[in-house]
Amino acid sequence: MNLVDSHLHAIASDTATYPKNPIGGHQSEWSQKRPVDAQGVIKALDAAGIAKAVVVQASTVYGHDNRYVVDTVRAYPERLVGVYSIDALSPDAVERIDHWEAQGLHGFRLFTTGTTMPGQSDWLGHKDSYPAWAHAEKKDIPVCLQMTMQGLPTLRTLLEHFPRVRVLLDHCARPDLDDGTPYKAAQALFDMAQFQGVHLKLTNRTLAAAAQGRSHPRDFLEKLVNTFGAERIAWGSNFPAAEGSLQELAATAREVLSSLPAEQQAMIFGGTVARIYPALAGVAA
Repeated sequence: MNLVDSHLHAIASDTATYPKNPIGGHQSEWSQKRPVDAQGVIKALDAAGIAKAVVVQASTVYGHDNRYVVDTVRAYPERLVGVYSIDALSPDAVERIDHWEAQGLHGFRLFTTGTTMPGQSDWLGHKDSYPAWAHAEKKDIPVCLQMTMQGLPTLRTLLEHFPRVRVLLDHCARPDLDDGTPYKAAQALFDMAQFQGVHLKLTNRTLAAAAQGRSHPRDFLEKLVNTFGAERIAWGSNFPAAEGSLQELAATAREVLSSLPAEQQAMIFGGTVARIYPALAGVAA
């Protein structure tokens, strides 16, 4: 089975060419302690036995300056595709989408929460962002959302306006899983399955949360797959934001997902992300 990582980051050592301008005003702690550049990403992929990966803009390092993602995927086009970040409220948001797509990136990210910006930002559903959403729907451009479950009601409203947009929820929208099955605290997440465009990034962050409190990863995975279907779930390591080597993160994910049937594992570990990002087509078994 060929693995494809749907969510990792690359950090340049060259701060002159790629100056830092983090969303939230200060650089994330993980990117200061555990930076991995483009070459390091490839070495990590090789060590972990991962075929390809999606490099997601490190918003807590570079903000909306996506040049390092561009240069990273250009250096290794046979292994990587890239996702860029935009300011959806900017009057030139549509132009920026077209610009970064023309640079060879695929799909944009909206950063509404994170270590440098805790809580759920209230701008997600602002009508000034509608042109960006309409453009994504028209051009079939996938949208990654870094958000919390508190933003799901707003996302529902957006998807009622733009029902054909494919959305990927980073870290499954950070659900509260401590209560365990039937996961009533996370019901709002499972309710999003009614929107066919909603996809989930099942990152190692989420797998760790599924082992906390009264939750068991096997129970969570069973409900997640039964609700969304494996074809709407994609594994992502969150390397190097997640602690540990990529090899360790991949091994943990393999172990946790081993309770699922082989065909579901194949979809989550590569099939789903290859379908969302055509540049990865043909990678997954």
